[in-house]
Amino acid sequence: MPRVLAASGRPVRPRAWWIVLAVPFAISVGSFIARETLGAGWGLLPLLVVGPAVAAAVGGARYTLAAGVTAAAGCLLYDVGFWDDAVARRPVLIALLATVGVTVFGMLAARIREQRTRELARVRLVAEVAQQVLLRPLPTRAGPVTMAVRYLSAAREAQVGGDLYEVVARPDRVRLIVGDAQGSGLVALRSAAAVTAVFREAARDEDCLDAVAARLEASTTLDGAGEDFVTAVLAEISANGNRMEIISCGHPPPLLLGAGPPRYIAPDQNSLPLGLGGLGGAPRIPVTIPFEPGQEVLFYTDGASEARNKAGAFFPLARCPSISVPGDPATLVSRLSDEITQHIGHQPDDDVALLLVRRETSLLA
Repeated sequence: MPRVLAASGRPVRPRAWWIVLAVPFAISVGSFIARETLGAGWGLLPLLVVGPAVAAAVGGARYTLAAGVTAAAGCLLYDVGFWDDAVARRPVLIALLATVGVTVFGMLAARIREQRTRELARVRLVAEVAQQVLLRPLPTRAGPVTMAVRYLSAAREAQVGGDLYEVVARPDRVRLIVGDAQGSGLVALRSAAAVTAVFREAARDEDCLDAVAARLEASTTLDGAGEDFVTAVLAEISANGNRMEIISCGHPPPLLLGAGPPRYIAPDQNSLPLGLGGLGGAPRIPVTIPFEPGQEVLFYTDGASEARNKAGAFFPLARCPSISVPGDPATLVSRLSDEITQHIGHQPDDDVALLLVRRETSLLA
């Protein structure tokens, strides 16, 4: 059960947790009281074994030992004169031995579970640190545009996955990438980290966007040897912000938001993902669109566009209420991510990355 930290830094457990912790002791005390009230004929003695068994399932080794001692005391107090009566002695001894056995094995199981919990916590910490290194916080302003990002991971054991995003601001332009590595979890993280690292370098060095895409293609092919691939969309915004150039590498098309209805910015032809470009002879051709003041472009991964609810219906990205209500980029991506989660009804089955870029009305806005 989750714990909350108080101002002093010590964990504060909710009331329900304390009720659960009291259950094993309540079972032991309750069965003893019931026996004294109803008499020995009801056969309530075996219920004492339930206390340490429940304790092992919800607590640690010391807690299980305490529950076992309580249950053992209940066995001995069931009839203080049982040592003088061979008939009464036999069921009490059996119950006592069973209580000791359950307590010992319960303590062992609790200790193993605690060790695995600590190991899992360390793994989660390492994964989250790796994710923070890969997906660094983006600036809210870069040149003539403002932006906001939101990431939802499908990995339940750690907030880590294969979706990637990055923005590199140069004095003469702003470049960005949103991508999705094959698979999920730590395996996909490796491919995503490699693509992100190459993009950070190529986006600063190369003069044109297709050269950046070529660098990414070469590095992905060499690294994965044709076995891994990454879908990605690259974009370049001019210094004055009035033009955006887009290259798609097998990735879902960005969504242009403005005064009119939302529309997808589809490339002239479909291109293969990074790492598979050598299978097709056609080069990746950039698409250039005007980027008017007040317009927004939503970059996303297929975890958003292909999210399904229990009925199997896809999430209506271009028609969802979130993008039709005015708001700043941070508010919009927050509303959109919440709407995607509500549509699915649970944690996403695939990683979701959302990056919204807005053209400001002026360079001084």
